[in-house]
Amino acid sequence: MSPKNVVFKKICKDKSVGVYMGRRDFVDHVDSVDPVDGVIIIDPEALQGRKVFVTLSCTFRYGRDDMDVMGIAFRRELYLSTRQVYPPLQDPEKGVHTKTQAKLLRKLGHNAYPFFFEFPDNLPCSVALQPSPQDVGKQCTVEFEIKAFSAESQDGKVHRRSSVKLLLRKVQYAPESAGVAPSEETTEKQLHVKASLEKELFYHGEPIKVNVCITNNSSKNIKNVIVSVDQVANVVLYSNDSYTKAVAIEEPGDSVPPGATLQKVYTLLPLLANNRERRGIALDGKLKHEDTNLASSTIVKDGVLKEVMGIMVSYRIMVKLIVGGMMGSSEVDLELPFKLMHPKPDAGKESEMEEEMEFQEFKRSYLKGMIDDEEDGNTSAGDDMAPAEK
Repeated sequence: MSPKNVVFKKICKDKSVGVYMGRRDFVDHVDSVDPVDGVIIIDPEALQGRKVFVTLSCTFRYGRDDMDVMGIAFRRELYLSTRQVYPPLQDPEKGVHTKTQAKLLRKLGHNAYPFFFEFPDNLPCSVALQPSPQDVGKQCTVEFEIKAFSAESQDGKVHRRSSVKLLLRKVQYAPESAGVAPSEETTEKQLHVKASLEKELFYHGEPIKVNVCITNNSSKNIKNVIVSVDQVANVVLYSNDSYTKAVAIEEPGDSVPPGATLQKVYTLLPLLANNRERRGIALDGKLKHEDTNLASSTIVKDGVLKEVMGIMVSYRIMVKLIVGGMMGSSEVDLELPFKLMHPKPDAGKESEMEEEMEFQEFKRSYLKGMIDDEEDGNTSAGDDMAPAEK
């Protein structure tokens, strides 16, 4: 049995326009970003002389849809690009950039047209701040979306029945070259603390071992040692808010009396499963689906302004000593920055032309943590517009 290529499809309600795409995740390689490509199928009868356009957008939302700032809901388009697909402005063959597009065009027939977008290299990745269980509506998020619609002109009125939206994701994977393993130490009032990690980069779901060495040359007792993984999410575009959340913590009750030394390895495992009810945690998507995970560390290309990145995510190990004293307790802190990301998938070869295609309804719920968009009036109409299987 030959392998199958999954192709995601979605048709607007009046069936004038449909979108077919071979993938929904697009990788930011820092130096470049995977282009967005697909095929539009049209029904000339349903169009009734209207034109067909496709847009790729990147939108930053801050707060719920019913919230506003000075009477205006805060929603900023970081990027918007529009292409006219029908009637075509160039030979459709010149718009074919991938084998998947070429095969889709042959399969879908003469009413199918290709589209192609290239991302600029200064856009953020898809990320959202986790709402509390009581919150409803849109939250603080960076979203990417493909929208196909029919209208009299590009700026003409667009009816929901004549448009279809597909939420995409822009993701980053761990770089091939690793940085220097973090190691920090500090001395404060005859308390010496040193902490180190075995490497700078960890994958989601991988335990993090923190080597801690404490030498207490003071007359005070170290009552407790707390080691945690902090996620720091900076909303840099609008308010410069910063959310620091401990997403994993080890507090076994270790103490270090005067004149003693403690050397110990603490193991932490930062997982969304242990933080699902906590508002403000940064995610690679919304919370409602099981395969959602903590947001990956943000890697910014040299020369790109951080202010346009929307939400920037970083991680650090915090080692905190609780020191007893006559006037109450004090703290000694040590910080170790590190990266938390997904490993880069094995580079698969682009599918051969002979491979069979499998069409699958495109819903936002197929994306990690994304909600379905039936409320926008965009429903899939199956294969109504596609020719019969051959």
